[in-house]
Amino acid sequence: MQLNLSVVVPTYKSPTTLESLVQRIVKLPSWTADSEILIVDDGNLDKTWETVRRLATRYRGVRGFRLQQNVGQHAALLCGIRSARNEVIVTLDDDLQNPPEEITKLLSALTDDVDIVIGQPKKASHSSFRRLTSKWSKGLLARSLGYKQATVISPFRIFRTRLRESFGSQLGPNVSIDALLALASNRYKLIEVEHHPRGDGASSYSIGKLFNFFLTSATSASVVPLQIATKAGYLGLVTSLALLMFTVARRLIFGDAVTGFPFLASLIAATSGVQLLLLGILGQYIGHMHYRVIGMPSYVVLEETN
Repeated sequence: MQLNLSVVVPTYKSPTTLESLVQRIVKLPSWTADSEILIVDDGNLDKTWETVRRLATRYRGVRGFRLQQNVGQHAALLCGIRSARNEVIVTLDDDLQNPPEEITKLLSALTDDVDIVIGQPKKASHSSFRRLTSKWSKGLLARSLGYKQATVISPFRIFRTRLRESFGSQLGPNVSIDALLALASNRYKLIEVEHHPRGDGASSYSIGKLFNFFLTSATSASVVPLQIATKAGYLGLVTSLALLMFTVARRLIFGDAVTGFPFLASLIAATSGVQLLLLGILGQYIGHMHYRVIGMPSYVVLEETN
């Protein structure tokens, strides 16, 4: 049975690649008359929305959503995912690094016992530094924060639309689609796909943004960071008690105190660093709760195509 597709494409500062992307998607063998492409304009200030409107007029099944302001890739994806009408959703970047022709490969791997198929690049077309930092961040997220699917994070994926029922209505501005899908189902499969150089422009993901993304994913999908914070607190308490006992014992036995300002300064600096780290982790969780309590939306749609 052939499935109808809903292809969600968030776009930011890449108006020149959209037309080529749409042309290649509608020529896919798996494309049906009821399939659709949902292009989400993530608060662009250039001519992106004009391009989206023109494509929606020219191609049947193309729908455009213009957001009030730039909210980030994952919040823009959430807009398209919630608006999808078909039973299968494909998420795809607008830079042509993932060839649209590979959608057919992902679709063929979506068997009855699989809910999510993730496209893993054979070799990512990024700089060596970007590949290294990405690999390190994903490994840290997977091993230290308990997010097992972190090592298979990819913006090129296909999944069953029914998984969005577990997303919730109030998610706040800090959204991670990877974390939401990880909570929705663990029945996923990895497929190797091609990865080409960017069709135009440069990536808007800096190292700082990548770090914030992984931190958001970890605190959205797991309480493991809180468990790490508790263990770090216990470790700090045990260390402090041990040093106190050592200082008192040295005074009672040898009659002198522990000397050395560098030792004391290093201990204070390390303790302060741990405390700030724990406060930061707690702040992430409190921030998530704050945004959800006040009902802050993940995005606001300014305009849609007919």
